[in-house]
Amino acid sequence: MKKTMDMKKVSLILIGALLFVISINFFIVPAGLYNGGLIGVSQIIRTLLQDYLGIQFSFDIAGLINFAFNIPLFVLAYRSLSKKFFVGTILSVIVQTIAFSLIPIPTNAILEDPLASCTIGGILSGFGVGMTLLSGSSCGGIDILGMFITLKKKNFSVGKFNIVFNCFVFTFCAILFNLNIAIYSVIYVTIMAIVADKVHLQNIEISLMIFTKNKMVKKHINHDFKRGVTYWHGQGAYTDEDTEVLVTVVSKYEVRRIKEMIRELDPKAFVIESELDSVSGGYEKRLII
Repeated sequence: MKKTMDMKKVSLILIGALLFVISINFFIVPAGLYNGGLIGVSQIIRTLLQDYLGIQFSFDIAGLINFAFNIPLFVLAYRSLSKKFFVGTILSVIVQTIAFSLIPIPTNAILEDPLASCTIGGILSGFGVGMTLLSGSSCGGIDILGMFITLKKKNFSVGKFNIVFNCFVFTFCAILFNLNIAIYSVIYVTIMAIVADKVHLQNIEISLMIFTKNKMVKKHINHDFKRGVTYWHGQGAYTDEDTEVLVTVVSKYEVRRIKEMIRELDPKAFVIESELDSVSGGYEKRLII
């Protein structure tokens, strides 16, 4: 079972990395736009080397520049996060570097409308980043810093950190190139960040209100999932039967397993699920790393 799960995670990393690179090389670069994060910085450096210094390359050098930038961040991942996260992230960045170098960039934009390129590219790359984060790894670059900060600050997320960092990146884009390039690039990165946060299920908090007659449900949530539960005694208005009303907050990643447990203990239990914007207090954010 453990090997199967490991293979699933490796598959998520490989597919996520390839989807991320394909979205950039097919939709973003041909439209003359720039990615965010360290890849965006690498693309800016590549453009400056080619257009201002006249240094030409037979392939997109941005992937190799990005890999060089990631080396000190690999050290941070190894020391501050986990070995699994470290190995998965290195695998993702290596796949990205190879893909950036080998996947050809179309001479002309696939979509003539820059906004359409931003939207499609943002959705695809967001899925790629989210799948990689869901595997317990990252796409490298500022995702490593984002994961590190998310573990330290409960109301933070990788997507939000990407947006803040990229404000600085695209300010330089506007200064070095033109405002339209920066604006469309910001739109692309914003869409990517939103999609990544939605795919990254561990980053989404869910409130569960559970109506059950089985007194063991709350104990299993406490002991099996290590989540706090508040409960009170209720009474059905139609049946006048006693019931327990439970309230707990979990990550979206945990919801499916908790519902399976509830169905096993009480097939007639009633569950209300609500997505939360933020949680404060004693809630523990758990990222699989």
